[in-house]
Amino acid sequence: MSSDHGSSAKAILYAFLANLGIAITKSAAAAFTNSGSMLAEAIHSYADCTNQVLLYLGLKQADKPPTAEHPLGFGKATYFWSFVVALLLFSIGGLFSIYEGWHKLHQPEALNKAWVALTVLGIAIVLETGSLVGCLNEIRKIRRDRGFGTWLEHTRNAELVVVLGEDIAALTGLALAFVFVSLAAWTGDTRFDAIGSIAIGVVLILVAAFIAVRISALLIGKSAEPHLERRIDALIAADPAIEKLLNTITLQMGPKVVLAAKVKMQPGLSIETAVQRLNELERRIKEEAPEVGWCFVEPDVSD
Repeated sequence: MSSDHGSSAKAILYAFLANLGIAITKSAAAAFTNSGSMLAEAIHSYADCTNQVLLYLGLKQADKPPTAEHPLGFGKATYFWSFVVALLLFSIGGLFSIYEGWHKLHQPEALNKAWVALTVLGIAIVLETGSLVGCLNEIRKIRRDRGFGTWLEHTRNAELVVVLGEDIAALTGLALAFVFVSLAAWTGDTRFDAIGSIAIGVVLILVAAFIAVRISALLIGKSAEPHLERRIDALIAADPAIEKLLNTITLQMGPKVVLAAKVKMQPGLSIETAVQRLNELERRIKEEAPEVGWCFVEPDVSD
């Protein structure tokens, strides 16, 4: 498994363990307190647990070796399952939370011992913060010297983007639930609890839309990250047998990249020598840029 996938798997594990414990606790608190915000949060946590299982399934499928029918492997399986996760976050998490809030708004129920809900929410915030810190630590390992904003803008790691989005949505939802349950308990007006559930749903839908847009671009087909493209271009241009780099095309296939390059060779090289030098160049690219899984370099005189 690649280092990027190793980091993704760890982040998924952190999130799954945190969400499973949180979901069970929230369910008990929701049943005890009659809180719509707490029930919305419980459903959100169960949806997140399902999401993490699907993300891990995507990682395992992406590691399958290429076959005759799938000569470029199964790397894009991670994008498919990440997109499914975005849909689940939108439908199960977001829409259900809005429905539950709307229902409670029109058929309010008195809160029972709101302090129980607030205690559970406080514990959940601590656990979810731990999950977010774990995710950020795994991101730090793979973004190297790039700033966080630059990494987020250009990364092709769908799983970490999804886990990060889920963690941020979860923490935001917990904070909203804590505020609105507190207002409902303080004022005695349970409509605040219902409004909290609706607000949580809106947050989940916004995060799901962000994730879906990012992942859809990868599903359609996207080039390698800019820093990797620059490194590849520099490797090719520095080869003494290459007079000019005419063009390069990259395509991200999950953890690996397909590279096609067109180069102009130095004049005077025999066909045998040119072929040998191109084969050496392809091997060197894969050694110095291990993200490149497939490399095709074509000699030509013009682009």
